[in-house]
Amino acid sequence: MAGIYDFTATSLAGEDISLKRFEGQVLLIVNTASACGFTPQYKGLEALHRDLSLRGFSVLGFPCNQFGKQEPGDAKAIEQFCASNYAVTFPMFAKIDVNGDNAHPLYRYLKSEKSGLLGSSIKWNFTKFLVDRSGQVVARHAPTTAPESMKKEIEALL
Repeated sequence: MAGIYDFTATSLAGEDISLKRFEGQVLLIVNTASACGFTPQYKGLEALHRDLSLRGFSVLGFPCNQFGKQEPGDAKAIEQFCASNYAVTFPMFAKIDVNGDNAHPLYRYLKSEKSGLLGSSIKWNFTKFLVDRSGQVVARHAPTTAPESMKKEIEALL
């Protein structure tokens, strides 16, 4: 069976990035959107990334337009939005689908490892998957979970 490090994703710059690059780190993998009520969570995600990255933590952002068409822009627009509004420094990837026949293989894997309250489908933007240093998906958090409320849980894995 595939593990988290067996996947590759395309960066906003168009570069294929193996998740093996993040091996040994604690990861918070999040489907994001620029025009969502939860978009201000970028601030909390960036704060976690900046506070904990030197200890082996990274946020990975995956823009998705499947929920209310709240991520309509192309890679350049997404990058500009994240930089100018939230000074995002964590890795952001190209827009993907997280549900359906065209769901990115990484998200198929994440959903198979941790179902949500209403089943495996992602229900909205800013669903968060926490991955430990060994690559195990240890938790799934709803869009309503504020990133800053997860700090102690993340630190316990560091």
